[in-house]
Amino acid sequence: MEQYLTDDQDPKTTEKILGKLRDMLTSGEAVIYLAIQKKPAVTLIPDCIAITNKRIIFCIPENLGLTTNFITFPWEDIKEVSFKEEFFGSKFLTVPQRGENIAIDYIPKVQARKLYQFSNEQLEKNRGMAQNSLSDDKNTHLGNSNSSEDYTSYVEIEEEEKPFIQAQIPMAAEETEDEVTQKLKKLKTLFEKQLITSEEYERKKADILSQL
Repeated sequence: MEQYLTDDQDPKTTEKILGKLRDMLTSGEAVIYLAIQKKPAVTLIPDCIAITNKRIIFCIPENLGLTTNFITFPWEDIKEVSFKEEFFGSKFLTVPQRGENIAIDYIPKVQARKLYQFSNEQLEKNRGMAQNSLSDDKNTHLGNSNSSEDYTSYVEIEEEEKPFIQAQIPMAAEETEDEVTQKLKKLKTLFEKQLITSEEYERKKADILSQL
């Protein structure tokens, strides 16, 4: 408990509040700092503010101290914190993302400064983690998007090239067929005009057909 008594916190109140807070902490959660209200006169039932690595907790005594109202805000639900030093202590203000602001006065000035320091450290850590998470999600989305675009482009190119290749093959065969037919017709004409012998006709015909 000594680590929470560094700035003149009341030992009895500290022990009582820490006992209640320990039953509230979740796995991996720890109390970082505890500030205790101290009014100019004797403060019999002070309000307290606890800072953990996961949230800020306002401990407000009720029913003459027989019960305590715990108001908690996770750090992601906090917009900002501030404090104002007054003649007797300081007023510590917490501004949530939604809902009403919460202020507790007569917090000793040293404790108010420590509350402000530790609160902002936790807020910065939480915002950094949120930004890293968004950055990772964005990179994953871009990676998936690029892969999809590359695959789409490949498919489009493949589909464009395939008809072109298929169109070329019949054209080549058609050109070869026309050339062979023309040669055969010309060879037959020469034979019919008796410009070549039957043996020459058959030999040339066999040569031309061998080109197919």
